[in-house]
Amino acid sequence: MTPRTIPVDFVVKAVSLAASGGVDLTYPLSIAGIGPELLKDAHSRLTAEQVTLFTQAAWQLTDDELFGLASTPMRRGSFRVICLTLIHTPDLAAAMERMSETTRVLSGMPPMLISRGDDSTRLTIPPADNSHLPAAARPIAGQLLTDFRMVLVHRFAAWLIGGRVKLHSVELPYEMSDPATGKLYDRMFGTHVTFGAPAAVLEFDNSAMRAPIVQTEDTLADYLRESPNLLFTARDYDSTASSQVRRALELGLQGEAPGTDDIAEMLSVSTAHLRRLLRQEGTSVNQIREEVLRDAAVSGLSRGDSVDDISNKLGFSEPSAFRRAFKRWTGQTPGAYR
Repeated sequence: MTPRTIPVDFVVKAVSLAASGGVDLTYPLSIAGIGPELLKDAHSRLTAEQVTLFTQAAWQLTDDELFGLASTPMRRGSFRVICLTLIHTPDLAAAMERMSETTRVLSGMPPMLISRGDDSTRLTIPPADNSHLPAAARPIAGQLLTDFRMVLVHRFAAWLIGGRVKLHSVELPYEMSDPATGKLYDRMFGTHVTFGAPAAVLEFDNSAMRAPIVQTEDTLADYLRESPNLLFTARDYDSTASSQVRRALELGLQGEAPGTDDIAEMLSVSTAHLRRLLRQEGTSVNQIREEVLRDAAVSGLSRGDSVDDISNKLGFSEPSAFRRAFKRWTGQTPGAYR
């Protein structure tokens, strides 16, 4: 499968917020191969490996696993200690209770609130204090840290039980004015995300909460060695029509690219119904095809593949056609991006 790329905005915000707190992240940027031109272009995309290298170097530089976004630092190694306490619990419900307790002790953040119902369990993640930052930076810092914690809880929970954690709902306590970005959040969590809610909430299906913990200290060591790469690359949460179309198109990169009719047949729906489903999700087969090609191109350039090789692999008639497409996708030529 083609690794999904990540909008550069995540790193741009982290660098800006760190600077407002007096921290220079030039070193993590250089380690990850993220140059000034990438940061200036809002269309730029980064690979999960680049964001992972940036994050790991930022942790090393700041000795804070929360990137300086909270007033109380979370010292390096804190997450490992939290994880070690979780993998010895019997099921996900017990693991989430323990995560709430240990995170409060080790990070100083308010504990995660857990409310159980007949069919689902609501996990409310209170905001962290960030009064150490300038007032103008606090809303963005709060949003970035909330997003990071929500993704962490959801995807780490799935890893703990070795399977998908179905979400009944996701609520975020800030507004989202850009519909395209809102759709990105829907894909990220595999369900519709409600913005402007009173609090940050993940609503887990209780079938997941009853699932046993299957990980061990050995598998945890492997997980932590790559952290936070799996947070950016884990992909089995999304069952939307657009995610299924994407998977079909990714498979097509290894052979003959499927058309819309072919994909509809794979999904056992009519072509017209597939188009309606995608319209409801604010996308189309052609748009998803462009995203798949873009992500494959960015990954290829990051690996050092030549333009000719990438162009040929992605089915372009000639390298010049690929160069024009890449400029349209990212705002840069392949040479400038590299």
